Amino acid sequence: MTETMTKAAGAAAPPGAIRPVPWRERVGVGVREAQWGLAVLALVIGAGAGLGSIAFRWLIKTFTGLFSGHADYAAAGHAANPHVSWLGPYFVLLAPVIGGLLYGPLVDRFAKEARGHGVPEVMLAVAQRGGRINPQVSVVKALASALTIGSGGSVGREGPIVQIGSALGSTLGRIAKVTEGRMKLLVACGAAGGIAATFNAPLAGVFFAMELILRDFAIESFGAVVISSVAASVIGRAAFGDVAFLNLPAFHVDHVVQYGLFAVLGVVAGGVGIGFTRILYWIEDACDWAWRGPEWLRPAVGGLLLGVVLLVLPEMYGVGYPVLENAAEGKYAAAFLLLLLVGKILATSLTIGIGGSGGVFAPSLFMGAMLGAAYGAGMQTLMPSTSGAVGAYALVGMGAVFAGASRAPITAVVILFELTGEYSIILPLMLAIVTATLTSKLLSRDTVYTLKLRRRGIDLDGPATGAVLGTQQVDEVMEQAPGALAVDAGLSVAAMELSLSAHGVLPVTDKEGHYLGTITARAVAEALTDEPGSAGCGAIAGDLVERPASLTADMSLAVALHDLISHPGTGLPVLDSERARLVGWLTHQSALRALHPVRA
Repeated sequence: MTETMTKAAGAAAPPGAIRPVPWRERVGVGVREAQWGLAVLALVIGAGAGLGSIAFRWLIKTFTGLFSGHADYAAAGHAANPHVSWLGPYFVLLAPVIGGLLYGPLVDRFAKEARGHGVPEVMLAVAQRGGRINPQVSVVKALASALTIGSGGSVGREGPIVQIGSALGSTLGRIAKVTEGRMKLLVACGAAGGIAATFNAPLAGVFFAMELILRDFAIESFGAVVISSVAASVIGRAAFGDVAFLNLPAFHVDHVVQYGLFAVLGVVAGGVGIGFTRILYWIEDACDWAWRGPEWLRPAVGGLLLGVVLLVLPEMYGVGYPVLENAAEGKYAAAFLLLLLVGKILATSLTIGIGGSGGVFAPSLFMGAMLGAAYGAGMQTLMPSTSGAVGAYALVGMGAVFAGASRAPITAVVILFELTGEYSIILPLMLAIVTATLTSKLLSRDTVYTLKLRRRGIDLDGPATGAVLGTQQVDEVMEQAPGALAVDAGLSVAAMELSLSAHGVLPVTDKEGHYLGTITARAVAEALTDEPGSAGCGAIAGDLVERPASLTADMSLAVALHDLISHPGTGLPVLDSERARLVGWLTHQSALRALHPVRA
């Protein structure tokens, strides 16, 4: 009895003693919070995404072989399936039906979010759900997309691999119990790794994740995403080899006039990108309106329509990269190229509309190649001495249509360069992509990704459904602006006024009271430190004016919060609708007061 009590007393820590932290707990905290922990998680996610891409591509190859009897039926023409040769080319009428009978119940039962092209679901998870993605999505999406593509669905594999990698990142983040901000970053790491390994495009994976998924280019985010992308690329290259994803002949710009032709192609491509987006959702609406049966059966019944399209145009079977390469090499007539362009829009829209699973990135590249090659062939007829090679227009058209549909110009430039290895075409590619992006923005406020969410009543820049903060306007919650400094005020005056300000920043106005920008205490302190004179040698407030993101009084608080959160200061100026005069000041505290307004 005495011995037991002695041991118990010895085991108890004396009052005030610091309990030693077990090594497992220290490691757990490090993984969740330290920079090295983020690097380790990004590395693991990249490796997982790389292995997942290998498995996913194997599934596509296997199912394509089973359903069509060819490695890529799109390049086989009206050939028969050797497994059922007695059906001749008519087997394509049944392949989408059988595929739909397999993936339809799978998606409906285990992960409904695996339906469609995937990227919008990941964007939504990052923007409004704290990066949380259903763990089983990765498995269901891989199987459903591989079955869709293998059985003739005219979709790509970038959407599925993004959703697969992102689900892996979300699951690992949940296991490690990371913060919400880090969870979102891990989701982006999974998306980057998936793109990098699948297309042998590590830079494109990074920019895809930053521009479309995170919509942020912070240094910490960039580093983690790069680690994941590199890890996935190493694994992907070990499996698939270090070669460009598409094999295209070398192209060059031989005449300055061609730059004008490429700019016009960008405008047309931007319109095609928006047209594809509209038709995609029109057909999806039509399928929703026409179908009255159970959702699990919809892909099989709709597969009959897809089979008819494939019977007429077998080039629409699956992703269709061989057909894309033939177009870039000038093997098709212009009229047939336009037929393939229309056929791809119809086949992809129908595949998604009936409930198929797959991406829209590869189809947009296909459309761009057909458009560009047809455009180039037309220019060769009109301007044979200056137009240049048809293939150059096909390559530029690929990036331009994708940019027009997704409005992600940086990703479009980088991914086309990495997919083809063609640096000689980079200048016209950049020109066409910028013009396509501007055209797309003029024609529509939404992209092929965001329109899917907006049709469900979800605005990525707005508050989540049911949110208590963000539905107000800025003028409902802003507070009185601090006293403004005159643009010609000396630095000594500015220093005194800033020392009395609770914000550490003051607005600056001209003699007519028009808002010019802000001046910070840090900028004034640095100027006074650098200048030999105590008053700053005649420097005035106007010399140190900065122009931070300015808000307007009629702006939604949800939109304003994005700028407020990313701004390093304590608040942002609020201007009138003409952005000429200062009318208020928005701080984190004033935004939160919208939840508990002060009663008089």
